Amino acid sequence: EKLEIALNLTVHVAMASHPNLVILQNKSLLNLFTVIRDANTSPASFEFHANRLMTILAEETVAELPLAVSKATVQTPCSPFEGELVDVGKVCCVSIVRAGDSLLGRFRAILPGVSVGKILIQRDEESEGKEAKMFYCKLPPGISGKQVVLCDPMLATGGSAMKAIESLVSAGVPASSIVFSNVVCCPEGLKALGEAYPMVKIVTAAVDEGLNEEKYIVPGLGDYGDRFFNTV
Repeated sequence: EKLEIALNLTVHVAMASHPNLVILQNKSLLNLFTVIRDANTSPASFEFHANRLMTILAEETVAELPLAVSKATVQTPCSPFEGELVDVGKVCCVSIVRAGDSLLGRFRAILPGVSVGKILIQRDEESEGKEAKMFYCKLPPGISGKQVVLCDPMLATGGSAMKAIESLVSAGVPASSIVFSNVVCCPEGLKALGEAYPMVKIVTAAVDEGLNEEKYIVPGLGDYGDRFFNTV
């Protein structure tokens, strides 16, 4: 009961921190998170369960792309069916290298042929605030007219995400056309993004308690990229 109250409080704080936040509600997530958060989980098991979780996240994120979705009527073997289709040509997925590449892979799996951008941002571990530094940015032509999905599994301080969003906006992408997809976030990062880019929608699978003194998410799951790509 105490855990449930604490979780509800964290979610309440998160929703208040960012005006455009979507938190996934899926019963399978608890099992998947239990495995990937466990420090004793093997790299192979981490990758397997993380991919399952990120597939759910990717599907739910695509459902939050109104500019890329259109109504459609198809004929079933029995009768017409009114639904909707995603125009892959109107979507661009941009990953923050390296951890973001793991999530990018799930989007490419469900959106074959989607255009891709890459941004390399690393935080300065020697600085007190762990500030983010931009090293590389390669975006496809015509990105300003697309719905952009920014991929990065972890939202901690928000420094890397804000640098990436700054690059996208500089390339002509409206902030309202950007959806930031991540596995785990925390109130500090949500607050920072909410103040800087309130029009950017965030779709996340979990909101954790906060940051420790080293600016890592607690309880978190460690370094996502190292664990996913087995470079621990």
